[in-house]
Amino acid sequence: MNKLIYIFLIILLSHSCSFNKNSKFWTSSKTLEEEKPDVKKVLKKDNILSQEFNKDLKINIKSKINKISFENNLLNNIGRLNFIGNLEKSSRYKFSKIKNFHQYEPEIVFFKNNIIFFDNNGSIIQFNENSKLVWKKNYYSKTERKLNPILQFANNERYLLVADNIAKYYMVDLLNGDLVWSKNNLAPFNSQIKIYKDKFFIVDFSNTLRCFSLKNGNELWNIQTENSLIRSKKKLSIVIVDEKIFFNNSIGDISAIDINKGELLWQLPTQSSLIYESAFSLETSDIISDNNSLFFSNNKNEFFSIDIKTGSFKWKNKVNSNLRASIVDDYLFTFSLEGYFLVVDRITGNIIRITDVFNIFKSSKRKIIKPVGFIVGLNNIFLTTSNGRLLVIDISTGQTLKNLKIDNEKISRPFFSDKNLFLIKDNAIIKLN
Repeated sequence: MNKLIYIFLIILLSHSCSFNKNSKFWTSSKTLEEEKPDVKKVLKKDNILSQEFNKDLKINIKSKINKISFENNLLNNIGRLNFIGNLEKSSRYKFSKIKNFHQYEPEIVFFKNNIIFFDNNGSIIQFNENSKLVWKKNYYSKTERKLNPILQFANNERYLLVADNIAKYYMVDLLNGDLVWSKNNLAPFNSQIKIYKDKFFIVDFSNTLRCFSLKNGNELWNIQTENSLIRSKKKLSIVIVDEKIFFNNSIGDISAIDINKGELLWQLPTQSSLIYESAFSLETSDIISDNNSLFFSNNKNEFFSIDIKTGSFKWKNKVNSNLRASIVDDYLFTFSLEGYFLVVDRITGNIIRITDVFNIFKSSKRKIIKPVGFIVGLNNIFLTTSNGRLLVIDISTGQTLKNLKIDNEKISRPFFSDKNLFLIKDNAIIKLN
């Protein structure tokens, strides 16, 4: 298929999403109902990742409980949280439906116990745990508002950084929402934002990592990697370890940069042969780190461990997943796109156990259901799905304990704050407790 057809496809898929300004705060709480399993068995395939392995093996974790901190945010690994999650009650903060919600990965930002999100015209809203509005600010012109900007956030407990898909970035005061400075970039942004000391970092649609001053937003340096005519559908990720920044681009390259000098240390392609079709369909998970290695997977049935110092592969395994993994003890927890819970030895890359958590769905339906994201609690894992379910999975046995119906369509990965679980769906933020 030629380039023109792919460019035409991109134009069709690149619709802006919006939030409605007619939003309300938390609705009254309601009791959650557990959805009962339909069928216990599914068809098995020859591939080891399409069948269970060591399913009777129990996993005992001894890791201490993590608090969400600045350091584990830099590593993209929050580890094991002190969260039991009875999940008996839910309440919702409503906004108008996001038409193409499945194409975006918006995130909730927490400031103390307050929640920060945005609406359809780019207004930033901060409200507290009692649903009282703290402040609401909008720094877009009428023309910009019509573009329905999708915002990405990062904060350092004093300031909130905002970057969007219309190439604007700015900083506001977390206490009152007042604008500190505002700038425009050459290209829209498509990655996490990472704050480190007096700088922050973000990757744009041209596959360029940009380093900006936290003080005034001026660009300090940039590193451009190979560009592609195809815009990545998946948000790119950034990890910071020992004064070095590591990031992926839309064609699967991993790059290491000296933070202070802005110099390329090494670059590792992960896709041996790249054509337009594979670039369009490649979806890579977030990179996570244990300070010595980088771990990530993709939807091309590849799971990698890379040495931070040398940029060389430590191991590679066949795991088909675009979900952010989680490191707990010497284990890597992840889920395949086919609905299998995998426990992997992070040192060797060997698969220790595979359990089928999608066996609760009918075989005809599970083909179109995908896992979206998860967090690791005290004893259980909380996994969201593309059909609006929240699965509670026992870490020790890998068995699905609960199947809660949140919605009929995709919900975001879980977010955790102040003993509550938060999810984003196409027209609401959902709080579970």
